[in-house]
Amino acid sequence: MSRMYRGKEIFKPLNTGWIDENAACVREWVANIFFYRKGDTTIMVDAGYNYDRLAEKMGWLGIDPKSIHHILITHQDTDHVGAVEADSPGLFRNAKLYIGEIENRYLIGEARRRVIYHLCKLPQVTICNEKQLLHDGEVFDIDGVRIECFLVPGHTWGHMVYLIDDKYLFTGDTLWFGADGGYSFISSLAEDNKLAVQSLAELERKLRARGLHPYFITGHTGWTDNFAFAFAHKDKRCSPFKKRVHDPSAPYDAYDESDDTEENAKSGFLKGVGR
Repeated sequence: MSRMYRGKEIFKPLNTGWIDENAACVREWVANIFFYRKGDTTIMVDAGYNYDRLAEKMGWLGIDPKSIHHILITHQDTDHVGAVEADSPGLFRNAKLYIGEIENRYLIGEARRRVIYHLCKLPQVTICNEKQLLHDGEVFDIDGVRIECFLVPGHTWGHMVYLIDDKYLFTGDTLWFGADGGYSFISSLAEDNKLAVQSLAELERKLRARGLHPYFITGHTGWTDNFAFAFAHKDKRCSPFKKRVHDPSAPYDAYDESDDTEENAKSGFLKGVGR
């Protein structure tokens, strides 16, 4: 898998560290999982791969896996739910999961995940944790943390984006940041690319109508606080087979984690893009 993406500038994950005093991430090869801390509560956003260094890297951030009681799931792909799959080590077996009702249809076998332009069907994912099913527009509270749900389908049928405390928008695999701004996520992995583009436009409309300018935090390409940058190419898709604007900051091999170290994780806040 690593060789397939070398030099393509597709995956540009953040290294492990803090974005600011509230939001942090762990790097798992080409993906990031996130944590939102407020007071004594830490909420996890997505569960990454079934990754054997997760507890170690959480330790760099001062986060104990046993302190995680709530996990927001954007979608059920195995690079976003691996640590809560039934065959995982069970770091979070007692955590409650929050997932969209439509997305949950994959987990109960009512829908089948397809990728590579629908040429490949993926195995059904099995999760045993308690789940709370969510709907578009739903707002709920966890220990004083306000969470708002935005259904943004296309990558998967029930992909959910989470706005936390009106400031942090965890976008999962809906946005892909290139050197010149945001695009709809990788086309070869979408259930419906046309729907994905339409969903991004609707998300932008909703945020603008309310005057919201959050941090846009993606699953694979970092974060930005630049609204215009985030939606710069919302009507276009990131294609792994087409030439992109060169990004000098992109790693040659995003699977190479050699620069993701405890020292770097504690050396200051992670820089955003498009700033």
